[in-house]
Amino acid sequence: MEPAAQPQEDLVATLIVRGRIRDARGVWGPGEVWAAGPRIVAVHTGASRSPAPAGARLVDVGDSYVLPGVVDAHVHSLSHGGEGIAASTRAAAAGGVTTIVEMPYDGTGPINSLDRLRAKQDLANDEAHIDVALLGTLAPGGGWRAAGELAEAGAVGFKVSLFHTHETRFPRIDDRELLSVMAAVRDAGRTLCTHAENNEIIQSLLREERAAGSTDPQSHSRSRPPVSETLGVLTALEVAANTGARLHVCHLSLPRSVDLVEWYRSQGADVTLETCPHYLTFTEDDLETQRGHLKINPPLRDAAAREGLWDRIGRGAVSVVSSDHAPWSRELKEHDVMLDNSSGAPGVQTLVAATLGGALRRDASEALLSQAVDALTIAPARRYGLDARKGSLEVGKDADIVVFTPGDVSIELERMLSNAGWTPYEGMSPGGSVTHTFSRGELVYSDTAGLLAGAGRGEVLV
Repeated sequence: MEPAAQPQEDLVATLIVRGRIRDARGVWGPGEVWAAGPRIVAVHTGASRSPAPAGARLVDVGDSYVLPGVVDAHVHSLSHGGEGIAASTRAAAAGGVTTIVEMPYDGTGPINSLDRLRAKQDLANDEAHIDVALLGTLAPGGGWRAAGELAEAGAVGFKVSLFHTHETRFPRIDDRELLSVMAAVRDAGRTLCTHAENNEIIQSLLREERAAGSTDPQSHSRSRPPVSETLGVLTALEVAANTGARLHVCHLSLPRSVDLVEWYRSQGADVTLETCPHYLTFTEDDLETQRGHLKINPPLRDAAAREGLWDRIGRGAVSVVSSDHAPWSRELKEHDVMLDNSSGAPGVQTLVAATLGGALRRDASEALLSQAVDALTIAPARRYGLDARKGSLEVGKDADIVVFTPGDVSIELERMLSNAGWTPYEGMSPGGSVTHTFSRGELVYSDTAGLLAGAGRGEVLV
């Protein structure tokens, strides 16, 4: 919930966004957010409005929701050369995301050295339409020793994988080295996020599927059964509890995984988790029609798992909802053999609509909506130390403001701004859409004018 904010009367507002806002009690109702330049200077709710200053631009969105700019905690802009930060951040702006947390597994090499981190910071400053925070990673074989210098140079956190995807770009950190990695990230004062799947189970099952000549869509699900996720999650949680590290477990697909994280948190471990809209929208049955487009790691589960995740969002057990934006081209997602397809899907532009639309469809009381908003905004901002500027509508923070309008609006491929050229949500009506995105007080997207921000206006957050 956004806390009550005291106006800064000495600053004259230049922008006022009026609509449906959550007040300090957590109740949704009429209100206004006032900004002067890049900062919020007042938040008025209910009858507390003041006369608008002369010359201020008023954007009145009626009963639409006025929300903090979304912090997408999981974006892969550079896994291959087809996307890039310019494309992912313009898609972000169009989807109500004003800050992305960029993953470190780039096609040109992982961000595990000062030179690579600084080069990526320069690239983001040149290309980004909205703000960007960068994660680093730590190479197997002693790379954990670089955690301190990478954090000092601006990495807001680190990511490692417990599953082996690629020898150099996306390698596995084994359990022994994970102890050193978590201790080093703890000492650097950062959060470690993990791809938590059990390597031995999955690699063995993948070999069995290949040997059997499997081509069907469910071969992906069979190669990554629920226990491969929960065992990976348990490993990460136990090491975090042992070392005292701050842990964030990525893209969980199972209610049981959420419950495990919640139990460790109840024991005093500093652990959080995320799930993603694809786990909240689709099920494994959708693989039959979308095939490789919905090959994602971990895989989609059944309808009971999907609704179990929504239940846990409603009771505040799901810390973060992120897109896991992975914009592979069609050529990498449409192989006849299911296991030959790259894993992941574009999602930064559909994150807000899919999540908030899904929440409103399940609960008209707006309680589930409130939990979902927090999981998209303040929770990821806090986890990566960005909350001094991001994640809530508070005086003094960046005027990152998003307008979400409930309604029956279909997702159209031609409006997608990623370079992927496809979306698994094409033709779906998630229950609403983003109509305005303001980044630091500047309108960077509207549903009528389209993208208004230029490349290079985004900032790298450190």
